[in-house]
Amino acid sequence: MALWGGRFEKDMADIVKEFNASIAYDQRMYNEDIDGSLAHVRMLAAQGIIAPEERDQIIKGLETIRARIAAGEAGFNVEDEDIHMGVESRLIAEIGDVGKKLHTARSRNDQNQVDMRLYMRHEIDNVIAEIAKLEEVLADKAEEYVDLMMPGFTHMQHAQPITAGFYFMAYFQMFKRDIQRLQAARERLNQNPLGSCALAGTTLPIDRFMTTEELGFSAPTENAMDTVADRDYILDFLSAAATSMMHLSRMSEEIVWYSSTEFSYLWIDDSFCTGSSIMPQKKNPDIAELLRGKPGRVYGDLMSALTIYKGTPLSFDKDFQEEKEATFDAIDTWKASIAILREHILNMRFRGDVLEAQLEKGYLNATDIAEHLVTTGMPFREAHELVGEMVHYCESKGGIRLEDMTDADMKAVDPRMNREKMGDISVEACVNARKSFGGTAPSEVRRQIAVAKEWLDSITK
Repeated sequence: MALWGGRFEKDMADIVKEFNASIAYDQRMYNEDIDGSLAHVRMLAAQGIIAPEERDQIIKGLETIRARIAAGEAGFNVEDEDIHMGVESRLIAEIGDVGKKLHTARSRNDQNQVDMRLYMRHEIDNVIAEIAKLEEVLADKAEEYVDLMMPGFTHMQHAQPITAGFYFMAYFQMFKRDIQRLQAARERLNQNPLGSCALAGTTLPIDRFMTTEELGFSAPTENAMDTVADRDYILDFLSAAATSMMHLSRMSEEIVWYSSTEFSYLWIDDSFCTGSSIMPQKKNPDIAELLRGKPGRVYGDLMSALTIYKGTPLSFDKDFQEEKEATFDAIDTWKASIAILREHILNMRFRGDVLEAQLEKGYLNATDIAEHLVTTGMPFREAHELVGEMVHYCESKGGIRLEDMTDADMKAVDPRMNREKMGDISVEACVNARKSFGGTAPSEVRRQIAVAKEWLDSITK
């Protein structure tokens, strides 16, 4: 039932109704729509704009409709156009003409903003909770593997020895920033648009501070025209989602690499793999690969929203309807991806025997030798050059290890060098010595884990 047709001689054509309607996807905001209407009608009564008995009828009618929608009895269709009209038309059918007073001193323009802000606020809280669960698993895995050594990479080449616990804490920090971005986005969006009406406010004596308190917003928005035009908070969310999905993809990529035959660093639980329809030996990391592909959807959602908004003049434009499907898709994809990665990590393990063998490759202790030489008074650039020459010498001798060099080998590189001057260059000593703040030494990683868990406790209370 159209609630805006007084000025028109014709109803919308069926094809236009189909094209124009958003009810198929925005009905998921019915709770937020009803919550906004309840706050609005209480304010109208408090301001003497409607009678208390009318308020009570409307409140009862809205709660009846909420229960019917929750029970799957609503039966929305294109005639409803959107969730706002869908709820209001049912209210009028339920309680009669008094239901027509609900829309006093508001527009679908500010009503839409109320619904989206309430919905986004709720979903931000949900996503933060999901990431926090992932963070708990990462911190627990870091604790489990705090002493397990593995190669660290730059440019996909062996670089320096690290611990697997240090590796997990690196991803903990990535996802911590995702939570912080969401917290900042939530703070910015948490302003009350209700009462902005179409774009210029209203002549009626409304109290926007009352509805602000009723709906849990921090303050009413300052400018009605900006309010109905503003979609920055959606872009904040989609940008945070795209960045976080990139983080999910980076870890998924490493799961694919590290579980490959060439690496064999990781064992993945069978329940997170698939087989081949033709090759009976295959165990494919399909879930990690699918996670690696999911960011493309969310990047598309962000680009879709940016493209929708880029040419929209002040104040409200129908283009904005197109934002919802992209936003809802990003929410659903992001939450599902976080949950599946969490379970994936929980059900995988590093293979210590393989990692131990890999630590023998790539001269992982070269930097530590250079740094040890610095402690003897040698300038770092000179030490760097000297150790580079030692590595070259080892390679020319068939790839022997730095720790296998004899005094004669060292003197062939530089007469000043001998075994004693190298210090303890075992991988264990290299890792344990990296105690600088933020380093990979197990003692320092334990500190990182403790700080991480304290922070997690602070956001989940």
